[in-house]
Amino acid sequence: MVDVLSQNEIDALLAALSSGEMDADELKKEETQRKIRSYDFKRALRFSKDHIRSLTRIHENFARYLTTYFSAQLRTFVQINVVQVEQLPYDEFIRSIPKMTILNIFEAEPLEGRMVMEVHPNIAYAMLDRLLGGVGTAPTKVNTLTEIETTIMERIFSRCFESLQEAWKTVLDIEPRLEALETNPQFMQIVSPNETIALISLSTKIGDTTGMINLCIPHVVLEPIMARLSVHQWFVSEKKTRDDQEIQAIRDNVTKAQLPIVAELGESRISVSEFLGLSVGDVISLNRTVETGLSIKVGNIPKFIGSPGVVKDRVAVQIDEIVNEGVEELDE
Repeated sequence: MVDVLSQNEIDALLAALSSGEMDADELKKEETQRKIRSYDFKRALRFSKDHIRSLTRIHENFARYLTTYFSAQLRTFVQINVVQVEQLPYDEFIRSIPKMTILNIFEAEPLEGRMVMEVHPNIAYAMLDRLLGGVGTAPTKVNTLTEIETTIMERIFSRCFESLQEAWKTVLDIEPRLEALETNPQFMQIVSPNETIALISLSTKIGDTTGMINLCIPHVVLEPIMARLSVHQWFVSEKKTRDDQEIQAIRDNVTKAQLPIVAELGESRISVSEFLGLSVGDVISLNRTVETGLSIKVGNIPKFIGSPGVVKDRVAVQIDEIVNEGVEELDE
């Protein structure tokens, strides 16, 4: 990728060329020379910068949702932020985490494969202490989890995957679920050691306790949806989501609108003199016979044919036929 020069660097370069300190011909020769860059095959770059940016945006939302969730569960100050998103071999990730840590192994259909959410013991034990009635401090020595502690941690971390599901909605509807909880990284082998993974590091602070939450997502899991992680697809998905939400909001408001429904017995035309001469007991003949159904209008537009009746001592009308279905009669 070509480096972009700042305005100060451009001014300095032009000044050097004009003063003769630099030769333009020599610069051209350097450009034509073949540039060689070292490449480590053990650290294969499978994610482009575009993919890394998209993963960063997704998990920034995840960090916000996770902050709200843990704050409500622990009833204390919680702050979670994305520190970095990088790609590295799976073996390097395993060697970088503590020998005793909390490893939440999970799957997220329709993605195939397993992923890991690693929680530093300081953070995990601070959560546990807070849930058990403590002030939320981490122990000086990390011991093996008891069955009760394991159950509590499984419960709180399995529910936090709802936040991950919400964060991924703009890209893919996933259904993450906790498969297992491990404490020893050596017993966890979800992919081959040389497989490239995306490592999302979240700095976490609970009260005065700080630590890291790391999401390990293998490239083989994301490979089928890599095209959706491009910036173009990201903005298209966001626009589509906003459009769908607006359409749904309009539909909800329209369905709540109230319309007048009128069942007409019939019509009749009389002269003004006949109208002025009307009195109690007079009968007006209508243009419909008794056997003819009633015209039921919705917003002054005939939509149904019905029959008169009574339901629970109330005058009612039964719909027998639908007319002009799906046709807008706006000529009146």
